[in-house]
Amino acid sequence: MRESEVSVRFQPSGRTFYVLRGTRILEAAAAAGLVVETPCGGEGLCGKCRVLVHEHPAEPTPAERQIFSVEELRQGWRLACQGVIAGPVTIEIPAESLTGTAHQILTHTEQKVVVLPEDRTAGDVALAVDLGTTTLAAALLDSATGAELAVAARLNPQSRYGDDVLSRIAFARDQADGPTTLQQAVLEAVNQLLDELCRQSGVAAETIQTAALAGNTAMQHLFCGLDSRGLGEVPFTPAVSERLLLPAGPLGLRIRPEGRAYVFPVIGGFVGGDIVAGILASELTETPGPTLFVDIGTNGEIVLWADGKLTAASTAAGPAFEGARISCGMRGSAGAIEKVVVDGRLRLNVIGDTPPCGLCGSGLIDLAAELLRHGLLSPLGKLLTPDQFPADVPPDLGRRIILHEGKVAFLLADAEDSATGRPLVLTQRDLRELQLATGAIRAGITILLRRSGLAPGDLDEVFLAGGFGNFIRRSNAQRIGLLPHEIEHHRIRYRGNTALSGAAAAALSLAAQEEAERLARQTEHVNLSADPAFRDTFADSMIFPEG
Repeated sequence: MRESEVSVRFQPSGRTFYVLRGTRILEAAAAAGLVVETPCGGEGLCGKCRVLVHEHPAEPTPAERQIFSVEELRQGWRLACQGVIAGPVTIEIPAESLTGTAHQILTHTEQKVVVLPEDRTAGDVALAVDLGTTTLAAALLDSATGAELAVAARLNPQSRYGDDVLSRIAFARDQADGPTTLQQAVLEAVNQLLDELCRQSGVAAETIQTAALAGNTAMQHLFCGLDSRGLGEVPFTPAVSERLLLPAGPLGLRIRPEGRAYVFPVIGGFVGGDIVAGILASELTETPGPTLFVDIGTNGEIVLWADGKLTAASTAAGPAFEGARISCGMRGSAGAIEKVVVDGRLRLNVIGDTPPCGLCGSGLIDLAAELLRHGLLSPLGKLLTPDQFPADVPPDLGRRIILHEGKVAFLLADAEDSATGRPLVLTQRDLRELQLATGAIRAGITILLRRSGLAPGDLDEVFLAGGFGNFIRRSNAQRIGLLPHEIEHHRIRYRGNTALSGAAAAALSLAAQEEAERLARQTEHVNLSADPAFRDTFADSMIFPEG
């Protein structure tokens, strides 16, 4: 017997969908084409998927009782990942709970790819794709000249199954159709990007013969439909490390059916094809002195070039830089505070020039750096109370140290000034999350330098890559210890989206593909979890540098 469905109307989008009673709100939203923030992978831990159920709210779950006050539960606040549809209902999804479409997605590349006509790949147009965990970027290129014909970007829809790769690996492992679901989600998104590129350029997709794709190890495995279970447990072993050349038709990539998709080789563990592409695009091995390549994200990948040798490591920085596990955190989308400056008073730059919804990673780094400079935050990461302030604290900063839920916090925006109608505050716990993320990356840098007999001051240059790395302020990243403060900040250089740039080179050039494979084989993978010094180095690296 067919069970009757009930209507679910989502506001403010106005979208209506019909689902069975007992369906999770998150699932109903996804069915209606709405992607809700789930940084914890739907475990009910982060509280980022708040929604307001206007009629028939289901009985709150234990997780929801932990997140919301009694009054909020009475009003109908629930978590989309926990709450279920109990009857015909209208659900309001606040802006900060909904994955926006106005994200800052980095498509800019620094490298100019030069391809000799005799070295070009088959076909007149080539496709390059950056398979990012959070965002996808793609470009169409003229195979003869290397010229960029069109570029497009969008969010990775796999985020609805978890913001980090470990959550997605767990989804693939635990759900019977998990691998297929994840593969189809990202494949369809890449095909939609391809459609957009073709509209921009006037190119017919079926005429494209060659595509090249670069992503971290897990993203490449999930895109190709490979078994990712080995990446979910120590020693994080890939199913395949070599490059792959896949026929487009059976894969489902809507270029010429007999065309080929080149997928980058990986170095080891979570040091994946995007880092190989980055080494290739940044011409790291052409630099004369010791140079560090850093891709900052949920997983921080670090590569050191010194004395003719490449060493690489990956460190689990956690999702703080993406806004997860930060009480008012969010990604870099409309409404996010992305820049914080103190010039006698607190000044905030908000993406989209709207009232703020929350704080994204670059703003978090800025704020911590300013608090350190003005003596409101100790090197151990403790927010100081008014009786501990230096004498010269600007009054506008001092007034923002408040008691929030009985604990010391920093007030970013009053309730009447925020888009949420609630005060936006940075808590002591938030600062601990930042310390963990910063310490993990800095520890990885320290160990790679130490293994090569180098000190931070010995570095000639530091290359910053990836979407997040290219939005941070160098001096602030150094002030909190994320990057070595011993190197002059003008020697820290932004290299753009090197994963996309490297993919473009491989899409255009067989020689570039061969060079990528040589670089992957040449690079020594350092497993930080097996390094006996990592734990102590990590603990030391969590301490913010003295002024």
